[in-house]
Amino acid sequence: MDRGLLWRGVAVLASVVISLIVLVPSVVGELPSWWKGVLPSEAIHLGLDLRGGIHMVLEVQVDRAVENSVDLLMEQIRSEAREEEIATKDWRREGMDEFSFLLVSRSRADKLKDMLIDGYGNIEQLPSDDGRWHYRLLDTEVEGIRAFAVDQALETIRNRVDEFGVSEPTIQRTGAHSILVQLPGVQDPERAKRLIGRTAQLEFRLVADDPSAPGVKIFTGTEVDGLTKMERQVTYPLEKTVIMTGEVISDARHRPGQFGDPPYVSLTLNGRGARLFERITAENVGRRLAIILDGKVQSAPVIRERIGGGRAVITGSFSLDEARDLAIVLRAGALPAPVVIAEERTVGPSLGRDSIQSGTRSFVIGGVLVIVFMLAYYRFAGLIADFALVLNILLLLAVLAGFQATLTLPGIAGIVLTLGMAVDANVLINERIREELRSGQTVHAAIDAGYSRALPAILDSNATTFLAGLILFQFGAGPIKGFALTLCIGIASTIYSAVFCSRVLHDLTTRGSVGSKMSI
Repeated sequence: MDRGLLWRGVAVLASVVISLIVLVPSVVGELPSWWKGVLPSEAIHLGLDLRGGIHMVLEVQVDRAVENSVDLLMEQIRSEAREEEIATKDWRREGMDEFSFLLVSRSRADKLKDMLIDGYGNIEQLPSDDGRWHYRLLDTEVEGIRAFAVDQALETIRNRVDEFGVSEPTIQRTGAHSILVQLPGVQDPERAKRLIGRTAQLEFRLVADDPSAPGVKIFTGTEVDGLTKMERQVTYPLEKTVIMTGEVISDARHRPGQFGDPPYVSLTLNGRGARLFERITAENVGRRLAIILDGKVQSAPVIRERIGGGRAVITGSFSLDEARDLAIVLRAGALPAPVVIAEERTVGPSLGRDSIQSGTRSFVIGGVLVIVFMLAYYRFAGLIADFALVLNILLLLAVLAGFQATLTLPGIAGIVLTLGMAVDANVLINERIREELRSGQTVHAAIDAGYSRALPAILDSNATTFLAGLILFQFGAGPIKGFALTLCIGIASTIYSAVFCSRVLHDLTTRGSVGSKMSI
């Protein structure tokens, strides 16, 4: 045997052995500890349609993000104007990106203009004939806020899902203002939706001593009666000023309650937050401090003394899961704008198992029919083609497992299509070899001519299909990506198995032949 053929045979054998090793975790339940240390241990990842779970498309309310930015900008300008002794009043946000106010003294107009020009280049003044100062955000600023809101929401949702413990989630931007979220294996979709969609705007406000004072806002919340242990709704008159927000939180953990009390959330504040909280508690001993989450008062404890150390707690009538989820969203950060569920699908685990069984059944039936046909029509050459087909699928699945790609139901359809294209390649080769044998060529000459003449047609057809698969993967989403992924991998493995591996087997089995006899 010549050295070139020997090395090609070793390459084919090595590809078979490596593929089998990579696929062991996908077919064996529990691997020994030594295997995980030295050999691949990742199984083929199953997609949402095979494993069950939840599929959502979230729409980020980007206009609310613009409104929030305008509200914050108004507060900043008003605060800076107060420091510069420029009296203003009657501030209003008008529409989404505009605001107006009144200047108390016209003598301060020039100073106010200079302040706004120097420090606020993202706004422009609008003409007005009603005596009010009208401003709006620049268009570029509005678009920047919208884009940032989607990017920040994407990152925040990803952090929440990671802490929630979902394996192999899909979280990606789709469209201008939408986010695709797929959570395989999630059995409690309602809890997942609450966790992902929660805005988690945390605020600290003081309870007003005089409920009728100007600027007091009424919030609602629930309290647990100490005697009956029943929840009741109560109202809280809170001061307008937000003295602290969730931005100062560096960590949040859920804790079980003691002596029958419900679980609570323990907060750790960053350096700035710790100093701010210590000052607030020192200046307001004896008053109640309300903790508000998404517009609802969670608790309003009385400040007994100055609290140092940068720690606080949120109590309420939480279950352990609710306390845990609240801690997750506080650690991951607040969403910059509310999100709404534009599309939702829930796939049960039983439906996923049925999909696997149906897909496997169709693949096995199609594969068996193809193998029987190749054996019956091409005899020994068909046996070689069948080996190439089996190796092709083996390589495809090994690549999926090795690169931790996700197999979906459309992906199984891509595998079935790959099987058909691989058969087409082997038919082209065998028919070319048969033609050369009929024309009187020797076995080796017929094999050489058959492969060389079939190769251009095989490459042309597979290359165009591969490019189509790349386009589908690039611009498609969800099921289309799953189909395109297996199709592209399958085309690469088809060329390797049908052109290289089957040629090696032909050469190995016919190296002693000198005549024109061949079972084909």
